[in-house]
Amino acid sequence: MRYLEIFKQLNAVPRPSHHEERVADFLCQFALNLGLQYDRDEHNCVVIRKPATPGHENATPIVILNHMDMVCVAEPGKTFDPLNDPIEAYVDGEWMRARGTSLGADNGIGLSMALAILEDDTIVHGPLEVITTTNEEDGMTGAANLSPDFIKGRKVINLDSEDYDTITTGAAGAYLQIHHLPLTRVPAPSGQLRWYNIDIDGGRGGHSGVDINKGRASATTLMWALLSAIGDDDVVNLADLSIGEANASIASSAHAVICLEDDGSDALLKAREEHFNQWLREEYGTTDPGLRCRITPAQPSKSIISSDDVDALLTALEQIPQGVVKMSEDMPGTVETSNNVGRITADRREFTISTHTRSFIEDDMVALGEQIRDIFAEQGATTELVMSAPAWQENQHSDFLRLTSDTFNDVLGWRPRMVAMHFVLEAGFFVQKFPGIEMASIGPKIVEPHSTGEHVKLSTCTDIWNVTIELLRRLA
Repeated sequence: MRYLEIFKQLNAVPRPSHHEERVADFLCQFALNLGLQYDRDEHNCVVIRKPATPGHENATPIVILNHMDMVCVAEPGKTFDPLNDPIEAYVDGEWMRARGTSLGADNGIGLSMALAILEDDTIVHGPLEVITTTNEEDGMTGAANLSPDFIKGRKVINLDSEDYDTITTGAAGAYLQIHHLPLTRVPAPSGQLRWYNIDIDGGRGGHSGVDINKGRASATTLMWALLSAIGDDDVVNLADLSIGEANASIASSAHAVICLEDDGSDALLKAREEHFNQWLREEYGTTDPGLRCRITPAQPSKSIISSDDVDALLTALEQIPQGVVKMSEDMPGTVETSNNVGRITADRREFTISTHTRSFIEDDMVALGEQIRDIFAEQGATTELVMSAPAWQENQHSDFLRLTSDTFNDVLGWRPRMVAMHFVLEAGFFVQKFPGIEMASIGPKIVEPHSTGEHVKLSTCTDIWNVTIELLRRLA
């Protein structure tokens, strides 16, 4: 299929969130090669316009929505620079995967389909606008800053869904915050010391919305638990800390460097490592079978983080909610409110911690976000609100959604479920900015998005392509 060839080209262009200049260039050049009009705004969002198929000029204009950025994560030990290295995709039977990194099928497959539609003059459609936004995965600043006249259409096919057998008709809101907790580095203790690396890896991680209710381990909570336990027996002299891969992902790995007095620490830590790994197998053997902890000798450091600052971080992590906070009463089986700590890093002056709060109830989302902000403030942190994205709920009885459902039934022989999902889509911003807009969100089966285990089922790509083409024809 042509869209798979385009997806390969797309994956040769680095496109992590906040760094979309080159992929925006790619899209503009794609439009120029086809002789199509396009606009590019100051946030690198791009809309490409294609005239209607002759004879369908008076049809309702249709918008196809995707985002150009992806969550870039790599397996431990994988040499990968997301700003320069391509994604190496390969076919594994009926699936497509990537070698040691996330795949970028979220949302690269949908975007590649939209570009293939622009390229194919045999497809029947009305006036068409293909809009591709930036920074969807880490703040949605592209959608949030769109000009109200950037698109003209009011019926939107969003190809950014991951559940093949559904039409997504609603999405949770999102409240992404970055907390800056000051730290002071002091000289490492004098005397006989032992230095250790603590590495937790092998977690499945995953999407902090879609996968938040699957009982998976968060390396954030695991590292907190292990450092707190070591602190029960000794002062935690922490020299370095790095947890998680992306703000929108469940942390699958963590690394710390500590030192302890040379008083038989090796035997104590070895016993603690064995005990912790046994607990990991018992607690997460089903959800995260590759999860493990390793404590190994480390090179000495000249400085450590003051114990008061380490205590402040551990206290905040102990108090903030993590994982599922509340299940929905109106949508059985659906998470209503959650929170995830995506990343923690330590530099010379501060800990940087990201928290991603989601809810279908905006007041609850904001209240939880403010509670988390206040917990960090009590420990001396300042907080930056990166994103407050509105929730979205479509009318499931609209003619547009009914037509989309009918198209699935006629093309594939079955009707998709209409569901609201605990991930965040840009739809809320589009509803705010473009009055009267209607949206149907569909997509192929993408498993483990935002993780190194991300893979997409190829047969579902074919099916979604066929549904989209027929839906465009019917709308024309």
